[in-house]
Amino acid sequence: MMLIRRFGPVLLALFAFPALALRLATTTSVYDSGLLDELLSAFQKETGIQAEVLAVGTGQALAIAKRGDADAALVHAPALEAQAIREGWILAHTCLAYNAFILVGPPKDPARIREAGNVLEAMRRIAANQSPFVSRGDRSGTHLKELELWQKAGLSPSGRWYLESGAGMGQTLRLAWEKEAYTLSDTATYLTVGKKLGLEALYTKEDPELLNQYSFLIVKGVKEEEARKLMDFLLSEEGQKRIGAYRGGIFKPLGGRCLIPVK
Repeated sequence: MMLIRRFGPVLLALFAFPALALRLATTTSVYDSGLLDELLSAFQKETGIQAEVLAVGTGQALAIAKRGDADAALVHAPALEAQAIREGWILAHTCLAYNAFILVGPPKDPARIREAGNVLEAMRRIAANQSPFVSRGDRSGTHLKELELWQKAGLSPSGRWYLESGAGMGQTLRLAWEKEAYTLSDTATYLTVGKKLGLEALYTKEDPELLNQYSFLIVKGVKEEEARKLMDFLLSEEGQKRIGAYRGGIFKPLGGRCLIPVK
């Protein structure tokens, strides 16, 4: 049986993990989408290997893995992944899949971001209008992408309109709905959670700035064999087919080929 836990930073430091066959630290966006349930169930059926999933932000996931409290990580922040590789505690790295980040918000779209020519203009419209915006604020891959977009737009958001959830993607989308606010989301979690709440995908244009790439990393010195088996399964024909077919193709398989260089 696959076990899934969510932890805050304090609980993570205090919790003693049981000795399961494989511990996977992963971004909440993969967990919230439901894809991980399907993949790990099929993996267990094929190999008999159980997995414990720790669903946190990418920054936290990599910190857990660096401590040796996870055997592998599934994350989406190429700069942090590259740093981990340089630090020397990653045994192997591969790119599994991608989708896109999108800006979502209230259907009335008070900042009129639907009309923006590019995503940086959309961010500037939100700031100029001081429309409520919910940031993850958790050093996740989505949060780092949001900060990158503000910086490229020449902005440093602050004030009462700029809120931080300090939570995962699903909870951040719920807060955005409650506050009638904008937020940056991955496509999969928006379709799984945000759309059902009534948030609208307002800026969905193809834009290289919004590419969202997911990677798998094996940690040195822990359960390397089991983690390698999971990597091999995810890259196998069956694993990639499951990724590509999930919910009509909300993830696009990469088969180990990185669209965003991790270096």
